Amino acid sequence: MGRLDGKIILLSAAAQGIGRAAAIAFAKEGAKVIATDINESKLQELGKCPGIQVRVLDVTKKEQIENLAKEIEKIDVLCNIAGFVHHGTILECEEQDWDFTMNVNVRSMYLMIKTFLPKMLKQKSGNIINMSSVASSIKGVVNRCVYSTSKAAVIGLTKAVAADFIEQGIRCNCICPGTVDTPSLQE
Repeated sequence: MGRLDGKIILLSAAAQGIGRAAAIAFAKEGAKVIATDINESKLQELGKCPGIQVRVLDVTKKEQIENLAKEIEKIDVLCNIAGFVHHGTILECEEQDWDFTMNVNVRSMYLMIKTFLPKMLKQKSGNIINMSSVASSIKGVVNRCVYSTSKAAVIGLTKAVAADFIEQGIRCNCICPGTVDTPSLQE
């Protein structure tokens, strides 16, 4: 308890699954958590937890992200968790499936990092945590073509940001879990 006292942590996709568990764990450690999601009803449930503020946010919308950034003066940790799992091979992946998946899984992280990194650079400290997957450049997984491609891109984005900003006090890492029992898995 108290390992994160005074830290401000912003999470995307915090209404359920990995995001919800992370938000609650961070708050229990004393962090001030700003939990975001597009699912307003599930987000409101999370907002009842001590130490957690909630905001409806579509991380694919640049203007919404920039408006949120105006409300946040300081940020210690940015957790990019939003993601979508498309099922199928390349032959079952239509262009709109490809575009949607890449937009949610990669472009959203680009937008969030690009918007909040300047605040961290000004502070000369910050941590960015991106959610990737073992279904990426780490391992080929059946029927996860665009999902795996997007999560491999997350690893590349993470490494690029880490290399570019480590000397300015910014750490950037990604987590690559295997299958996790989440609401999206149940669907």
